[in-house]
Amino acid sequence: MKIRAIQLGMLRAPLKTPFITALRRVDQVEDVVVMVHTDSGHVGYGGAPATAAITGDTHGSIIDAIRHYIAPPLIGQDIADLNHLVDLIQGAMERNTSAKAAVDIAIHDLWGQLHGAPLYQLLGGGRPVLTTDMTISVDGIDKMVADAVAAVERSFDALKIKLGKDTGQDIDRVKAIHAAVAGRARLRLDANQGWTAKQAVHVLQTLEAAGIEPELVEQPVQARDLAGMRYVAERVRTPVMADESVFGPIDVIELIRLRAADIINIKLMKAGGIAHALKIADIAALHGAACMIGCMLESSLGVAAAAHVAVARSRVITRVDLDGPLLCQADPVDGGIGFDGPTLSITDAPGLGIRGIRGLERLDE
Repeated sequence: MKIRAIQLGMLRAPLKTPFITALRRVDQVEDVVVMVHTDSGHVGYGGAPATAAITGDTHGSIIDAIRHYIAPPLIGQDIADLNHLVDLIQGAMERNTSAKAAVDIAIHDLWGQLHGAPLYQLLGGGRPVLTTDMTISVDGIDKMVADAVAAVERSFDALKIKLGKDTGQDIDRVKAIHAAVAGRARLRLDANQGWTAKQAVHVLQTLEAAGIEPELVEQPVQARDLAGMRYVAERVRTPVMADESVFGPIDVIELIRLRAADIINIKLMKAGGIAHALKIADIAALHGAACMIGCMLESSLGVAAAAHVAVARSRVITRVDLDGPLLCQADPVDGGIGFDGPTLSITDAPGLGIRGIRGLERLDE
């Protein structure tokens, strides 16, 4: 099975409500879709959203990186030689992790198809069922409480609360949500780099003193402020999770060395794809650090790939934040994964099990 051509498309899926964090507002999912065609007729699918505020990738940069740097060396290569293909993708250019992830996912999809097995089985096996949390976007207190209660009524028992706009309001938001869902859902706080280290300590110590014990706090300070992360971790009981501070395996090693985080959030778009995501999980496991599998605001293409990683490394990936497709009005991706409330199931079809994408806009030159 050799690579014959690599085509691109654009997937668009409007959200039910705007997705708002301390960094950005998004009204619809927009993924650049990668379709890798082989001489056997098989097609591998991958995708990547533009997250300029986090990875620095835009739709234009993703498309150009794939067309002019990542795709050309792959043409004619054999899918069976997975490690070589991964090296070609990662070595094609510096950074551009989302573009690399999209192609890496499609290559892994084909590798699974080559061997006639779902990807998670080839990566280590596991039970192909996960339970995700639900994201509550930054908004007025009443709206956030209503969204939290609605999620709990849909059987979600873990809520990811977006914060980082104003520390006083953030404290009030968490207190109000806690009062509304106490005993029914765990609270995961996500500041999205929105606080200083001292502000983070103030918010968390205030909540802890009020009897509120969040399950974790995600990226409370700026991504490069590892000293600030450590400052927070040393002064609060709430476990600190690194997100934007961790892109690749080297970042994980440095965070662990500094004892700056208790949990690592793995996202394929930051890691550059499945291969490096697995390395991050394995490094964390060696050092006794837990992981979460997360996603950008993206379609079920990338989420399916992340789910396979989470199943294959379920001993270290103990938390799941893969609710992106649930925030869309409809999922245009056929196959791959399915949701029943917070329960995410993986198909047993070979590779990622993607059958097609409805309404895909072709970007072929």
